[in-house]
Formats: sequence, structure tokens, C-alpha cells
Amino acid sequence: MLKKLQQALNNVLLGKEEVVRLAISCLLADGHLLLEDIPGMGKTTLSQALAHFTGMNYRRIQFTSDLLPSDLIGVSVFDTHQQRFQFHEGPIFSQLILADEINRAPPKTQSALLEAMEERQVTTDNGTRSLPDPFFVIATQNPAHQTGTYLLPESQLDRFLMRLAIGYPPAEYERKLLIEQEQRERIPLLPPVINTEKLLLWQKETLQIIISEPILDYVQGLLNASRIHGWFEHGLSPRAGRFLIKAAQAYAKIGERDFVRPDDIQSVLPSVVDHRLIITQSEGEILPSNILLNHVEIPV
Repeated sequence: MLKKLQQALNNVLLGKEEVVRLAISCLLADGHLLLEDIPGMGKTTLSQALAHFTGMNYRRIQFTSDLLPSDLIGVSVFDTHQQRFQFHEGPIFSQLILADEINRAPPKTQSALLEAMEERQVTTDNGTRSLPDPFFVIATQNPAHQTGTYLLPESQLDRFLMRLAIGYPPAEYERKLLIEQEQRERIPLLPPVINTEKLLLWQKETLQIIISEPILDYVQGLLNASRIHGWFEHGLSPRAGRFLIKAAQAYAKIGERDFVRPDDIQSVLPSVVDHRLIITQSEGEILPSNILLNHVEIPV
């Protein structure tokens, strides 16, 4: 069934098989996903398709400069008939949320979403309310050089298990996109692949994927290398290491294996660590993950 889910998404997001596999990995690892790319690259299409094919209810929230935390969480309204306040849930009480252009909202609103992602619950006037399960946030942001944006601070970027860029399609697929029906319009016409019960089962099974001692040594080596050589302003946290392991477990599950190999770690490393590390000037334009991969020995 995982292969069927992959294929269904590949048929909608043409020519982006690795992006699809990583996005599914993020979902199976029970994390959240940040998509950073220019408009028109398929971010909304990927989000809508992932929700549809997994049976999750879906809400798209357009983040703007005047969006308030209450617009996400909901508000309590006084019911004159019952003489008490009734809570009206906001869009955050959905299973898959597309937080579109999150870096156009003010920091207070960004924080409201990111705290909900971390705690899987929100605090209202009437107490604490749990969010649904599964709960998966896909946030999009424009590249930092675009105007009208509030950069996400490092502490909030760290809440996202992965950051991906979809990128331009290969030429043969782009040609197909130019002449065919809008891919997003086809999604509601296609059957779901699984339901949320199956998705939750997959998430539990992902945690059972075996992590050997050499793989743990490899992950610790990557973490230590990020901290001791002065390549980065600060090193990777233990949470980043845990995210790396969970992502690799999910990647291995999609590969129909019950154990993690070194190449699983290498495949997910860029999407897990590159948004967590800031390279010192001396290292130029090299990606953080490439620095680590070039300096940490691969277990045999």
C-alpha cells in the first residue's frame, strides 16, 4: 500500500519522486514539514494530494500580516440561549493543515501554530483542547529574499522535522504540465489510497524499524562533527538526532525494509539538518549536510 501511495502522489507531482518519498517519510515519522520555494512549484498540490490519498481532513490557512492567533485556534462566543460561552474551533483542529506563506504572518501568530505543533494541543479560555490524531502541518514559506516576510527564528525552524524545496520539474514533465489539465483539479476525482487508521498503524510500525549500534554510532558521529569543528555557528541538538533517526526509519519502511541502512541516513540528512545549521563564512556556499557527509566515516 505504501508503494500505491507513492505512485498516486507521483502521478500528481510529476517528476518529483524523491520529494514525494521524503514527504511521506516526514508523515510516517509523525513530524511536520516545511516547504520553502517560490510560488507555483506545486506546494499546495502536494499538500492537497497527501491529505486526499491518506483520508485526512484538510484545511488551507493563508497566513497574512493581520492574521491573529484566534483565527487559527478559535474563539469562545457567548450563547444567549444557554447563558454560557461556546467554543468555536478554528482551522487548526484539522488533521492536515497547509499553513501557506507562514513567514508573512507576525511572530505571535507563527508562535501559536508552532506551539500547537509541538504540544499537539492548544490552550483556550475554557482550558486545554487536544488536536486530532493524526496531526500533520505542512508550512510553506517564500525564500528569505522576498519582501513582506518575517523570518522564522531558529528555535521555530527546529520544530519542523524536514525542510524541502520542490524545485523546477524536469523538461519532459514540464512540457506535459504546460498542455494538460491542472494537476490539482484532478485530485478530488481520484480514490483515496488508505484511511487514517492505516496511517496511524504505519506510524506505529515506523517506530519499530531496527536501528543497529553501527547506525547509532554513525548518527552520533554526525552530531559530534557538527559541534566540534567550528564549521557551524552551533551544532545539532539531541532532538535533531532523534528526528534524523525517525526520518531514516520512515525512509527504510518505504523501501520495504525493517532496518535502517547508512544510505537511509544519507538520504534524509539534507532535509533534516540543513535548516538547523548555519555555516560560518569560511565555508562558503556548501550545504551543511555535505560538510558532515564528507567528514564522517560511513559504517561498513
